[in-house]
Amino acid sequence: MDFTRVDIIGLSTSPSSGGAYALVLGEVEGNRRLPIIIGAFEAQAIALELEKIQPPRPMTHDLLRDTFEAVDVEVTEIVIDELREGTFFAKIRYRHDGEEHQLDSRPSDAVALAVRVDAPIFVAPMVMDEAGIVAEDESDISSLAEQAEETSVEEEEMGGTELEKKQKKLEKAIEEENYERAAELRDEIQRLEQEQQQNQN
Repeated sequence: MDFTRVDIIGLSTSPSSGGAYALVLGEVEGNRRLPIIIGAFEAQAIALELEKIQPPRPMTHDLLRDTFEAVDVEVTEIVIDELREGTFFAKIRYRHDGEEHQLDSRPSDAVALAVRVDAPIFVAPMVMDEAGIVAEDESDISSLAEQAEETSVEEEEMGGTELEKKQKKLEKAIEEENYERAAELRDEIQRLEQEQQQNQN
């Protein structure tokens, strides 16, 4: 299987994504773009490294890089190799003691590590075929972000009461490990439950 080499095109935020960002990857040899919705923390970790801004203390991905270096592990490449029900999956491939290994990872964490160790990023052909978008306007990153969110927004427009919708969104946020959004939804659910109790009394 020939994987597609990609570079980071940009990061974009959208008001409808509950504080999440879109990481936009682009084919090195082509015009398709792959937008992936990621959390604010991971977006910050990627942006800081791209801008070469050194935080006062190491961030999680800095610690991971330093740990790999300390135990003589070489990260060889990052591969985004699967897309299941709107969720991307990645592998961190590395070499240790002359042997090749890999770790399962979220794409956001894998990319945040890749920019720190200068590792190439690849995407499986089936993932690019399914989720890739042909970029007509290179500068319009925000429109790519909106297209990436269409699926997740549609999934959130579920039936049921407002409380039931919030609970489904909370489950989805936890599943995607978007804990900041999960905390916001938990507070909203508690408020709605309190209002319902007051109305019943």
